[in-house]
Amino acid sequence: MILSRRNIRVTGVPDATSLRHRLAAIVLVFGAIMISVAVLPALEEVRRRFADAAPGWLVLSLLLQAASCLAFIAVFRGVFCRRLDWRSSYHLGMTVQGTNVLLPTGGAGGLALGAWVLNHMGVPGERLAVRSVAFFLLTSGVNFLTAALVGGGLALGLLAGGVSPALTAVPALLAGTAILLVGSLPRILPRPPGGDGRASRALTAVHNAVSNGVREAGTLLTSGNPVVVAGALGYMCLDVAALGAAFAALGALPPIALFLLAYVVGQLGGLVPLPGGVGGTDGGLIAALALYGTPLGEAAAAVLAYRAFQLGLPALLGTLSITRLPGLLSRRLEPELPAEGAAHVRTPVAA
Repeated sequence: MILSRRNIRVTGVPDATSLRHRLAAIVLVFGAIMISVAVLPALEEVRRRFADAAPGWLVLSLLLQAASCLAFIAVFRGVFCRRLDWRSSYHLGMTVQGTNVLLPTGGAGGLALGAWVLNHMGVPGERLAVRSVAFFLLTSGVNFLTAALVGGGLALGLLAGGVSPALTAVPALLAGTAILLVGSLPRILPRPPGGDGRASRALTAVHNAVSNGVREAGTLLTSGNPVVVAGALGYMCLDVAALGAAFAALGALPPIALFLLAYVVGQLGGLVPLPGGVGGTDGGLIAALALYGTPLGEAAAAVLAYRAFQLGLPALLGTLSITRLPGLLSRRLEPELPAEGAAHVRTPVAA
């Protein structure tokens, strides 16, 4: 590992130059997509919608996407380290988001980089492992809860949709089952066999991180911390609103319940390990929207506009923010007071 004030190189983590190269690659990919939209005869409907786009709604979509990025920063700071000032939290949070866009790691690379930086600033590794699990559960849990509630409401006829109940009941049942299963993990997860070997220690560390992370997520929610709760909700809700504004700019917003369900189902494409989820998220959203009744041309145009903002903002701002990391790495954070830590877990986690 080579670390200096001018350059940061960590195994598996790119420096600013590498991130800029990846940003350029994503720009080229999007450029190729837009050229295809401009010339392919089958995409005439998409071209027509872009030609008739309402600029004001596109600007609003961009602003909502920026607000979603700030909500991510808020929940990241609230979960990982509230002793970090807001300016530093902004740069670290944007670096995490930019890395998630630019690295083909399905969203794990940015979180790993953020944890590495905080560890060098003095946050204990065991605490970071637990909080990483809690952070993932808090941010993704909003999507699963939306799928369970909205899908269930559509399947039972409580929400207007007009599609087959099977198309809405299945994601609702899967999301509800996942929520119950994750909540039960501290009780049902088998404890690994004891031992001093490397494998035994690794299994024990994973067991403790997962079990305590689930408890930590629950404690953070029930503690009523407004930054954590509002950040987790705002991160998804503002992103959904940005997609809705893109629809308003290029066509008409689909029925809200079907729109929300298609959003959370389509976002699963982002789990495919591609830089920025390019191809996975786009294809997933377009396919889910079409499945739930949105015309294909309208869905494709809105998703392309929305994804340009969703990828472009964190990629650009994250590339700029990573240049501030050497200054963060030179600092040491004071330990959080016991009252500021969120959870009391069975395996002690240093604060």
